[in-house]
This record gives sequence, C-alpha cells and structure tokens, in this order.
Amino acid sequence: MRAAQVSKLEGPESIEIVDIPEPAPMPDGVVIDVHAAGVAFPDVLMSRGLYQIKPELPFVVGGEVAGIVREAPAGAQVRPGDRVVALTLLGNALAEVAVAPASQVFALPDAVSLEAGAGLLFNDLTVHCALKTRGRLAEGETVLVHGAAGGIGTSTLRMASAFGAGRVVAVVSSEEKAEVARANGATDVVLTDGWAAAVKKLTGGHGVDVVVDPVGGDRFTDSLRSLAPAGRLLVLGFTGGEIPTVRVNRLLLNNIDVIGVGWGAWVLTHPGYLAEQWAEVEPLLASGRIAPPRPVLYPLDRAAEAVAALENRGALGKVVVTLR
Repeated sequence: MRAAQVSKLEGPESIEIVDIPEPAPMPDGVVIDVHAAGVAFPDVLMSRGLYQIKPELPFVVGGEVAGIVREAPAGAQVRPGDRVVALTLLGNALAEVAVAPASQVFALPDAVSLEAGAGLLFNDLTVHCALKTRGRLAEGETVLVHGAAGGIGTSTLRMASAFGAGRVVAVVSSEEKAEVARANGATDVVLTDGWAAAVKKLTGGHGVDVVVDPVGGDRFTDSLRSLAPAGRLLVLGFTGGEIPTVRVNRLLLNNIDVIGVGWGAWVLTHPGYLAEQWAEVEPLLASGRIAPPRPVLYPLDRAAEAVAALENRGALGKVVVTLR
C-alpha cells in the first residue's frame, strides 16, 4: 500500500510517499480501506521529534481516518461495507489501509462525506471535551476562539452554538480568514491587531465567558483580561510557539479559571469516554445542527505540503489528505 512516512526527523518536508506492507491484524481490530485522513498539529511536532510521544522511525503520519470497513471482529459496532471514521491515534493514518481498535471506530452519518468525516474526530471531540467536559459551557454564554480559521477554531465555531453558546467571537489575522470564520458560524469576527479592545467593545465591557485558546503566545494575558467574572480560559495548545505563564493573582481579581484541555490524556484515563462523546456529537451531525467540516483537501502525493500548512499556519480550516 502507499503511505506517507517519516524516516528522518527533519519536519514536514521529510515526509515521503512510499510503498509498504499493509498493517498486520490486531486483536479486536477493524481493517479500513482509507479514503481520507486528517492532519493535526501533533503531526508537525512528531515530524521533528518534538512531541511527547516519539514513535520509532520510520512511522506513518496521522491519527484519524475515514473509509470503508473491510473486516471487523465479531461483536463490533460496525460491519464490512460500513462508512466509518476511526482514530488510529498517533500514527498509521495516512495510508491506503489502516487498522484501528473497534472501540475507536464509529459509523459515519450519511449526511457527512468521507472527506469531511476524516476531519471530524480529532478536532470535534477535542472541542466537545473543551466546551462540555472541561469548560462547563452554559446556555447563552459567549465563547471567544483564537486561531479561529484553523482546525480547532473552525470546529469551535461549528459546534459552540449547538452546545448552547449565545455568541461566538472569532479572532483571526486576516480578512481572508475572517471569511472562513463567518462561513463556519462565527457571530462576530475581530482581527488580532487590537482584538482585546474590540472584544471589550463588543461585550459592552462585560467580557466573554469562555476563551478557547489553541495558540498561546503573547495574547494569553489579554485573554485573561477579556474574561467576564467566573470566566474560563481553556488551554488547548501552543501553535504560536511560546508557552505562556500565568500570574495567579489575576485569577483572584475576577474569580476566573485557567483550565487545561488534554483530550488524549482524558480519553486514556476515562474508559468509555470516546463512545460517550460520539453518542452526543453524532446525532447533532446527522440532524445538521452541527455542520460537517469544510476541509482543505490535499492528495496523498502532497502530504508533506498538507502537514507544512499547519506548521506555517497557512491552513484555512481542517486539513485532510485524500487517498481514494
């Protein structure tokens, strides 16, 4: 089979398309003919050996797929021929065939294409964890999201209203990204230059209830200042490069929270959580209350370019690689 493989830790440009054997069967594993695979920021870090999990070289990039079941074990919730999405977790996704544990394979609603489905699980389930499990989003609250034209950002824009948000404010760096944010459901859009003052004006000085921050960097302190009393700042990552620090006295002033959102770690320590998440998200996708992603598509031959688009922050939406 053809696959996108990292054999040396020199970044996205070192990703090569190679012919390798199909993956070996695993106990309770579902074999999937992959039509599309999602790309996420951990793939960038893994290609440079900078992620906390370091697979042995060479390894296949990616952690989420959409495709058609070829084989499924007895007792699995899916059958051969079913359209599915699945988590291979970190690695083994950007290949023509993947194997995933049955507990990490889910039937895809008919309303969602395979290409869009490949962009669902990592980002949408991370956002579900952020807003529902960790962020305690309440009906009518205002959510602000940084990096709103990226993968996590567009997922937040698509999902927040379905989870009860009354207003969803997108922070973006250009007018082009502002259009992406509006198309994905932002009720308000502000540019990064002067964003804090713009948000203060939008909210009449009250502030926002929840900040979703996958960026980090120098906007972190202003995010704290932009919170309403009892507001929550959700830390999802540091695509901006710098890991900020918190002066904890700021938390006292307005009774605000800084909350880590480590979706993968939560999944590993809460058995059954993935299934609980999908049981909440899938009906909303099937009914159209949550719109499917609008992924940016790259063919497998351009997999290195797809991963690089995340590193250089040029991606507008979720990045997906097509294989069939």
